[in-house]
Amino acid sequence: MTTRRMTVSQALVEFLGNQWTVDGDVRRRTIAGTFGIFGHGNVAGIGQALLELSETDPTFMPFHHARNEQGMVHESIAYARMTRRQSTFACAASVGPGATNMLTGAAVATTNRLPVLLLPSDTFAIRTSDPVLQQLELPHDASMSVNDAFKPLSRFFDRVQRKEQLFSAALGAMRVLTDPVETGAVTIALPEDVQAEALDVPLEFLAPREWHIRRPRPDSGLVAEIARHIAAAKRPFIVAGGGVIYSDAAKALQAFVEATGIPVGMSQAGVGSLPWDHEQNMGSVGATGTFAANRLAADADLVIGIGTRYSDFTAASRTAFQNPSVKFININIASFDAFKHGSALPVVADARETLTELTSLIPGYRVPSAYAAEAAKNKAEWDFAVDKAFAPSGLALPGQPEIIGAVNESTEPRDVLVCAAGSLPGDLHKLWRVRDELGYHVEYAFSTMGYEIAGGIGVARADKTRDAVVMVGDGSYLMLNTEIVTAVAEGIKFIIVLIQNHGYASIGHLSETVGSQRYGTKYRFRDNPNNTHEIGDVLPIDLATNAESYGIDVIRIEQTPNAINDLKTAMATAKASDRATLIHINSDPLIYAPGGEGWWDVPIAEVANVESTKAARAKYEKQLEQQHLYLGNGVADRNI
Repeated sequence: MTTRRMTVSQALVEFLGNQWTVDGDVRRRTIAGTFGIFGHGNVAGIGQALLELSETDPTFMPFHHARNEQGMVHESIAYARMTRRQSTFACAASVGPGATNMLTGAAVATTNRLPVLLLPSDTFAIRTSDPVLQQLELPHDASMSVNDAFKPLSRFFDRVQRKEQLFSAALGAMRVLTDPVETGAVTIALPEDVQAEALDVPLEFLAPREWHIRRPRPDSGLVAEIARHIAAAKRPFIVAGGGVIYSDAAKALQAFVEATGIPVGMSQAGVGSLPWDHEQNMGSVGATGTFAANRLAADADLVIGIGTRYSDFTAASRTAFQNPSVKFININIASFDAFKHGSALPVVADARETLTELTSLIPGYRVPSAYAAEAAKNKAEWDFAVDKAFAPSGLALPGQPEIIGAVNESTEPRDVLVCAAGSLPGDLHKLWRVRDELGYHVEYAFSTMGYEIAGGIGVARADKTRDAVVMVGDGSYLMLNTEIVTAVAEGIKFIIVLIQNHGYASIGHLSETVGSQRYGTKYRFRDNPNNTHEIGDVLPIDLATNAESYGIDVIRIEQTPNAINDLKTAMATAKASDRATLIHINSDPLIYAPGGEGWWDVPIAEVANVESTKAARAKYEKQLEQQHLYLGNGVADRNI
């Protein structure tokens, strides 16, 4: 067997550059490039390997700087979503804090079922130099390092303690990265001494290799059974999840609902499954849903979940579906999700393949005309409510809904909205009018403050024919804004709309609903004698100047009655530019989006002296009466 003498790092980097994902007629590099922040753990290993390749073939394994290890993982995750999980990046970090900075990113990837390859450096396998700088020492377990923290967050974990283990670790990592069921964070821990060790590498290991995306077809008997259930249903309702997007099943879904008239509600990850103005699109469903979708969901006798994991927001903490005879049919490539809610018919199969076959089996079926009319009426009423919320108020401090409306109006159909945390995801879920299946990118499985800016760069990097538009509040901006420097350094164009309301608007609103009076959610000077931040003056924060210091173009929207029109003008300027732009606007956090009649279970203190808490608890106990167990053939009371 022909071999080459290489270091472990050199062999790994060259191996990664030769991996290809194939999905039908689409073939793309599985690992599009490598992010790295170097330290003593990887500068002589992965860093040296990347240097060698950059000198021989600069395009083989592109290297990108990051300013924060968490940020580079977020960027890779966003890139993976935009490529429908067909491609991602490798993220290399040094020993100790560099490695653990990636833990949040690992959780984001695994929770969202999106692939990312993490290469945290580890302490010396040989242990001669123990304890090295940044090493965690545990007297009870000498084999443990900080990288063991990745184990519960990763879909695949390996540690290359001996150079010969590289081959099985690398192949195992690729298996999971390209598996639509198992995918998530993949971690290969690399001791810093092993990274630099040499071995004879078989050329077969370094040869181009293709990994084909599995699209399992449903059992024919199950599809026929689904068709039978649909034919018998009077009020069927579809919950479209992220699996519709990842499976590239949007066109198949549209064909199915146009053939049947079945209305659709969408989870956060499923927004884009249908254009906002499609006749069967009732908008978002659940805790942050529209009343158009939630009213139909409440009375549905058959719920068809497609590619959804039924989070508590999607199911409104198990209050969304109130029909005592409701049945669930769950179509999901992962059996773990297909069997949720005691599904009467769990279908473990690809969404696109299942919808295509199902459509062919239900010729002539249409939902009852009265049900179709009810859905149309609810949709029209909701669209009117959104139009009203988007209308400029003329206030110097506009509300978040009209800011969203102005940004939405200023975008093109293929532009991509990016968000993750705070009050924005809930408002966007209800209000954003998406016109493209990849046009809505809200990370809400882990809802990570700080994801937005790095995620926006990942979106922009994945598709330069689209504008990535990041909407972020001041709380989330302060969590992780340094990746703006990455965009400036690489000439990446994207747009940030920074909404400043001097606090945590989302938790402030939630705090009010649970009777805690927005405690601890305001950015104010501390009143030391009274141990509070509640009554001090607003902090003199200038986030626009902070962003400007990174080298990004900044447009400030002044507090005048013309703020919304000025925002639209700023968006036009930003879109016409070939540089990254941040638009800063102040808002009133007390102006809310229209209610969607959804609920979210946040337990409230059972005993309290505060009157507002007592009142909130009484209301909470009444809402709990609407919570049910879903057992496949109807609902059961939560207390049974």
